[in-house]
Amino acid sequence: MNAAITAGGRVGGELASQIGSEVKALARVRGITLLDAAIDAARLAGAARISVIGGDEVRRHCASRVDAVVAEAPDGRDNLRLAIESGATEPLLLLSSDLPFVTGAPVAEFVERARAARVELALPLARGSDYEHAFPGAPPHLTRLGDERVANGSVVYFAAGVAPKVLSVSQQFFDARKSLLRMAVLLGPGLLLRFAARRLRIEHLEARAQRVLGIRAGAIRDASPSLCFDIDTIDDYRYALAYQTSG
Repeated sequence: MNAAITAGGRVGGELASQIGSEVKALARVRGITLLDAAIDAARLAGAARISVIGGDEVRRHCASRVDAVVAEAPDGRDNLRLAIESGATEPLLLLSSDLPFVTGAPVAEFVERARAARVELALPLARGSDYEHAFPGAPPHLTRLGDERVANGSVVYFAAGVAPKVLSVSQQFFDARKSLLRMAVLLGPGLLLRFAARRLRIEHLEARAQRVLGIRAGAIRDASPSLCFDIDTIDDYRYALAYQTSG
């Protein structure tokens, strides 16, 4: 299995000031950068080759720790394309570099469950109750689907050879991964109507994704909340810093 880590995200304002860099992946939590946490998790989960997509600061920070640092593109979707293409024909683990609590064991469990389910594209989902128990008082990150509340993960597993085949659609889905409404819009008017009527369920998204992509796509339920807490805002970062001393 190969792993690709996207590390091109930039931030500004107070968040950049607190991080000490515009590169979000270089923010430090628990004494290490978010990028280092992603690299360690990928390695411990069994990745034989790790590629990081980023700029010069990222290269200087991690070039000695990974197999390749791929020069970032100006557009975030192009960075995702570079990450997916780095997987070539091997199984690919795609990680964002803004997960402060990610570790190897939950990632490895997610990969094993995806393989056991024989899905070709997998996304982890944590129960809302598990997420709130793990991160009490955290900034809002849950979505309601029917009678379920879930937190979406920022880790994706592709079976061997699948990622390049679904590149264009995968870029759109990765962009929309934090919003099930945006996913419903991508998947067509039928699901959008279900969402509006509060009748959209995970199974509907899975079935439609399989029809659109032509592959077996599936959600890995009851995944670790550590795969779902990411840093997008200054409040997220402050919570992560406070959690490392109290959690």
